[in-house]
Amino acid sequence: MPPAVLWSIGELAEHAGVTVKTVRFYSDRGLLPEAGRSSGGHRRYGPDALERLRLIRSLRTLDLPVPEVGRLLEQDGGLGDALEDAVARQLRELGSQLTALRWREAALRLLHECPPEERADRLTLIGGLTTPPDTTPLARFWRRALPLRMPARLTAAIVDAAVPQPPADPAPDQVLAFARLNALVSQGCSGPSHSATGKGGCPNELARTDHEYRPAVLYEGLGEAYDLASAELRAGRDPYDGGALDNFVAAHAASRSVRDTPDFRRRLRVMLDVTDDPVIARYWELAGVLTTPDEPTLGRAHAWLRAALAGQLAAAA
Repeated sequence: MPPAVLWSIGELAEHAGVTVKTVRFYSDRGLLPEAGRSSGGHRRYGPDALERLRLIRSLRTLDLPVPEVGRLLEQDGGLGDALEDAVARQLRELGSQLTALRWREAALRLLHECPPEERADRLTLIGGLTTPPDTTPLARFWRRALPLRMPARLTAAIVDAAVPQPPADPAPDQVLAFARLNALVSQGCSGPSHSATGKGGCPNELARTDHEYRPAVLYEGLGEAYDLASAELRAGRDPYDGGALDNFVAAHAASRSVRDTPDFRRRLRVMLDVTDDPVIARYWELAGVLTTPDEPTLGRAHAWLRAALAGQLAAAA
């Protein structure tokens, strides 16, 4: 039986078309086992090392980290699902990196195209963002804004609906809108009922703390009303007295254990005007820049319903 063919580190490097330094690098990290040593203590590799080295290089072209490559090579029965999982992770990471680059590009275009006198202020705004941008401050803003006496499930659903997702490929005006939104939520609210919450947050519509007010009932009902109003917005319909408005009023009435009457509707309009907060209004204005017409914000749905209520009261007067 002929003796096994053993190659020196240089011969293996030559067969693989790589440098000796590359072979030594992977060998030192345990990815390329040696078949033995020469009498002089030099490394020797068998022909199977060539295939393994080629596999290592193929995996590295996917930009997989060396430890990840090592774990894949240790899989029994071949790469299989482990490679699929590694590739999926790499795709997610690459997608995040591409999104970050697109945000950086849009931010640079924003600065390049704006008037010189606005550049310093915009640079400060953009400097407050991460890339890709983080929505955590926006979510924190709404968690402070919402009443305390609410189920965690309902609070989470409202926060998800209220926080716009940053577009993966933003236009410069969307970068500016998100930067302004990020700066806005760090300021808190300024409306007349701000101190009434006692939370250091900001009021969300009629977020009162009196004993007859049941916030969970209100927000459960508002969800359906906003869904109906959003459908009207997507259809391009002007505000009118219909099912969406009835659901909106019913939610407010039920949260206070009163009936939906013409008198309550008049009082509701006044209460909504009183609890207006310019920061909340600005939030929805900026959030609208980050969404498409087919995805109305809760703020747009709320404005549609308020206009429908005002129109219904005006027609009845």
